[in-house]
Amino acid sequence: MAILIFFVVHWYLSLFVQTFYLHRYSAHRMFTMSPFWEKFFHVFTWICQGSSYLNPAVYGMMHRAHHVYADTEKDPHSPKYDENPFKMMWKTAGHYNGLLYGTEKPEERFTRELPHWKAMERIGESWISRLSWGVLYGLFYLQFATAWWQWLFLPLQFVMGPLHGMIINWYAHRYGYVSYPTDNTSKNMMPWDVIMMGEGLHNNHHTHAASANFGQKWWEFDPSWPVIWVLNVTGVIKLAKPDHPVVRYCSATP
Repeated sequence: MAILIFFVVHWYLSLFVQTFYLHRYSAHRMFTMSPFWEKFFHVFTWICQGSSYLNPAVYGMMHRAHHVYADTEKDPHSPKYDENPFKMMWKTAGHYNGLLYGTEKPEERFTRELPHWKAMERIGESWISRLSWGVLYGLFYLQFATAWWQWLFLPLQFVMGPLHGMIINWYAHRYGYVSYPTDNTSKNMMPWDVIMMGEGLHNNHHTHAASANFGQKWWEFDPSWPVIWVLNVTGVIKLAKPDHPVVRYCSATP
C-alpha cells in the first residue's frame, strides 16, 4: 500500500509542476510571479521531478516550437513521424540535449522571457542529483515493498517527467475527440484527462494557447485550474490578461 501511495503522490506532484511551472508558466507565460516564487517553484520542480528533472527554459523552448511546427518535420515530438512513442521520445531527448548543451540553436522568438537559474539548473541536470534521487526511490522500495510486482513501478518513477510528456505528445495526438478544427492532430482525452491534470485537453490547448484553463466545454474539467485560480486569488501568481502578448510564443509568425 505504501508503494502505491508513494507512486501516486509522485505521479501527481511531478505532473503538477510540469503543467503549472514548465508548461503554463515557462512556455506560455499564462501568468506572472515574483522572483521569489519563480525560484520557489523551480526548486519545487526539482524536488517533485527528482531524477527526471526537466530544465524549465529548455522545456519552454521545445514546447513553443511544438506549437508553431505541430505535426511537421520541425516538431520536436510528433507521432506523425515516428512509429511508436519510444522512438518519438528518443528523438525528443535528442532535441532536449541539443538545446541544453548548445549543439542545437533555437529560434530567437522561442528564447524570450524564460525562467533561467543557472545554479539550480546545474544541480538538477547533474548526474549526482539524478542518481541520488534514484537511490532514495530505491531505498524507499527496499523499506516498504511487500510484493515483487510493486518493483515494476520503480523504473517509471526514474523517468516520470519524460513519461508524462510521452503520454500527451503521443496519445493526445492520436486518440480522443476534436472540439476545434486545427492544422494539427491534437485531441482531447476526457475523461482520461483526470489522470493528466488538464494536459489531456490538448485540442483545447492548441486552439486557445493563451488560456490558463484548458477546459472549454462546461463538462470538461481541468484539475490544475482550481489550483491556479487559488494561487491567483492569494497573489502568488497573476493571471495574464486575455490580450496579453503571450500568444506570440505560439504563433507561426515571429
